Amino acid sequence: MRSTSFIIFFAILLLLIDIYVFVAIRSLMQHTSLRWKIPVYSLYWLVSAPVILSILFFQFIPGDAFPMFRSYFRAVAIGLGLAKTVVVLFMLIDDGRRAVMWVVEKFRSAPAVAAAVAEGNKEVDGISRSQFLMKSGLLVGGTLFGTLLYGFSNKYNYHVRKLRLQYPNLPEAFRGLKMVQISDVHSGSFANKEAVMRGIELIQAQKPDLVVFTGDLVNDRANEMEDYIDVFNKISAPMGVYSTLGNHDYGDYYHWPDYDANRHSVLKVQNLERLKAIHGELGWRLLMNEHVTLERNGEKIALIGVENWSQNPRFPRKGDLAAAHAGTTGIPFKILLSHDPTHWDGQVRSTYPDIDLMLAGHTHGMQFGVEIPFFKWSPAQYIYKQWAGLYEEGAQKLYVNRGYGFLGYPGRVGIMPEITVIELA
Repeated sequence: MRSTSFIIFFAILLLLIDIYVFVAIRSLMQHTSLRWKIPVYSLYWLVSAPVILSILFFQFIPGDAFPMFRSYFRAVAIGLGLAKTVVVLFMLIDDGRRAVMWVVEKFRSAPAVAAAVAEGNKEVDGISRSQFLMKSGLLVGGTLFGTLLYGFSNKYNYHVRKLRLQYPNLPEAFRGLKMVQISDVHSGSFANKEAVMRGIELIQAQKPDLVVFTGDLVNDRANEMEDYIDVFNKISAPMGVYSTLGNHDYGDYYHWPDYDANRHSVLKVQNLERLKAIHGELGWRLLMNEHVTLERNGEKIALIGVENWSQNPRFPRKGDLAAAHAGTTGIPFKILLSHDPTHWDGQVRSTYPDIDLMLAGHTHGMQFGVEIPFFKWSPAQYIYKQWAGLYEEGAQKLYVNRGYGFLGYPGRVGIMPEITVIELA
């Protein structure tokens, strides 16, 4: 009941915001002819009203119904919400200015009030301050919404990022090793099998010696992967394909119908076992808090894989690096596969200085940001210290993959889906 009440409250709040923004639009169009006002006003409410009605509609249908529609609807709703929030902020600035002028009116003489009002409303290059703020808000908000809509076209726009990492302690036999990393497939979000296959073909075109996957094969359930087994099983490499689990692979974010009072579920346990089996069907070697030794011309390196380990208490901490690391002391070079980049500062750097390279994913770079030469920004950086790309501390290195798939927002703006090619030197 509380959940339904919250949804109704949220819908009413959105309606009030819509009315507030509509007032701004109407004010800007007050001198526009009726033949323009009617289509603009109609379009505004034809876009806004269905969002509010859909929020109420989705409250009363099963959570797994219409998954693709939900995904796009959620993205449009969030985009509209952000755009309107920007508009409202600009309007609040103008309303705040007006409120200050009203206070001044109470304490000034009539001539002074007249001067203040004239100053507040005077036109600069033909536009009043109120009009400038409202138009600026609508422009910025509209640009943001348009950018998010454009991002829908980038969700399968795979980018290959190449880097060369040098290590003095790397065995000679492994110099020149080419390793491909992918992460965060989130197969439950896919809706275009051919587009996903193009990404797999791009992986194979790199001719990797080794392929690693750093977690989140699905959104919640193993069956999301069933239709893509014959796609991802095309990934191969002479030295093998190795994988780990991410926070979404455990099914923690799905409401299993057989949950008991302690949130125990047989179906959830079975789901995880099925997901592990799928890794095997793909031809991938799933590393569950363990390591493998890779050998080349008589020399060895260790590939360590752990289950999800996060400093954030919202995410599972099932990784056991001590168990996975045991037995690797005599191996001169070590690579760790660990889904969450917070593991690096949380445990790896402080306790395992002999781990040379950690590969992670998880953040997706928030699927939104700016990456140009000499400048990189995303909202992800306010949540994660290491959120995309290469990080170095002393002799240790961390690389955070931006993700192969997408989750929540079915698109990418500035932060493209990534296939990482790492050459060890």
